[in-house]
Amino acid sequence: MSAPGKSRWADEDPETEALVAQQKREKEAKKRAKAERQRKLEEEAEASKAAEAQKQQDDALDGQEQQQQQQQQQQQQQQQQPPAKRRRLSNDQSTAATTATPAEAEQQQKRSELLRFPMREWGPCRHVDNFERLNHIEEGSYGWVSRAKDITSGEVVALKKLKMENSPDGFPVTGLREIQTLLEARHQNVVYLREVVIGNKVDDVFLVMDFLEHDLKTLLDDMREPFLPSEIKTLLSQILSGLDFLHSQWIMHRDLKSSNLLLNNRGEIKIADFGMARYYGDPPPQLTQLVVTLWYRSPELLLGAEKYGTEVDMWSIGCIFGELLTKEPLLQGKNEVDQVSKIFALTGPPTQQTWPGFRSLPNAKSLKLPSTSSASSGIPPLLPRTKFPFLTNAGLHLLSSLLALNPSSRPSTQECLSHPYFREDPRPKPKEMFPTFPSKAGMEKRRRRATPEAPKRGQEAPQLDFAGVFGGAPGGDTGEAGAGFTLRFG
Repeated sequence: MSAPGKSRWADEDPETEALVAQQKREKEAKKRAKAERQRKLEEEAEASKAAEAQKQQDDALDGQEQQQQQQQQQQQQQQQQPPAKRRRLSNDQSTAATTATPAEAEQQQKRSELLRFPMREWGPCRHVDNFERLNHIEEGSYGWVSRAKDITSGEVVALKKLKMENSPDGFPVTGLREIQTLLEARHQNVVYLREVVIGNKVDDVFLVMDFLEHDLKTLLDDMREPFLPSEIKTLLSQILSGLDFLHSQWIMHRDLKSSNLLLNNRGEIKIADFGMARYYGDPPPQLTQLVVTLWYRSPELLLGAEKYGTEVDMWSIGCIFGELLTKEPLLQGKNEVDQVSKIFALTGPPTQQTWPGFRSLPNAKSLKLPSTSSASSGIPPLLPRTKFPFLTNAGLHLLSSLLALNPSSRPSTQECLSHPYFREDPRPKPKEMFPTFPSKAGMEKRRRRATPEAPKRGQEAPQLDFAGVFGGAPGGDTGEAGAGFTLRFG
């Protein structure tokens, strides 16, 4: 009979009880091992996420450093190399947007957001009261120029007030172009624009530029003798150097003359008065036909050419070269017809050999050419030696090429600077040895010169009749015999 208080279903076998206890212990050990493995997996996952985040952060920092290096290299290249061609920014962006893939477009957008260009900070213009005006220098076609002193620094500067009466619609485009081109033309032979200041009225706008003691025209008028050959080479090479920089930046001056060339007492000459300057491109834009002061205007402009290039500046350089040699303006016409007469009297009449296609110009259709039997001495033909008796053969070839009737025959600024004329004796005089002269700009008022002014903006080029340039002088008209033909002045 079983003991009281004990179930009859109880297993009294001790081996079975030991086996059950062993199974419980193994089960608990498996649970602990599983929990340990799960904990290790979670720790590894967290460590992997932290490492991935650190790697992404390092990659981002490396990418930013690489982009900054690329940006610095691009900025250095842009500062060292001049623009190869002037293009419209909007066209470039639209073309790139249409040809780029979405990934490239996104990358380009990120670059454009990060790219920074060095530039001056925007701020209000100073007032003209910061300058003490000392004396009036001269009035030009696009402004009044005075000598002034900066009250803050004590420096003497040139103060040019822009003319506004020819711009009823707002700020004159000539003033905008002058400011824009002067800010871009940073060269030792181009006048330096310091800042733009304003007055009490809306139309009181002044350009503050470096002051130079002389202009070439006044200096030539007051000199008893012309410059020496070595001094002419020094001046001409500097003018060509400044103009070469302008042309390399796709800027045409379009009003080069001796009164727009400023000279200081250190032998440095600088190109000034950019009222008619403007950018050009390839293909050339629509250009104003009536440009350049009459005495320095090229024959293609006088004959009504609607398309032109830097050759008009090179013709003006030739006129300035001749003025340096003779101490007088080379071609002093009373009007357009008289100017053409004087040009042809110096260079000879145009022919199909020296100037092919000149008959297609609007004003050349009425031109009646004389019959000339003398053969030309070259293309372009040489100018008469009697006009420039002290000029060397190399100098005469350079002057003749600059004053070639055919624009395509005129040399570029680089070709002029490398011409043998500048390498033969006498060599250009060093600027340090250049003579000094009393300053006329420092006097109370500069005398007015009897020279024509530059064309006003908005004027249309007249349709001229050049039928009376060549031929006899019927009806008692005064005439002058030229090189194998007769000129009649209109």
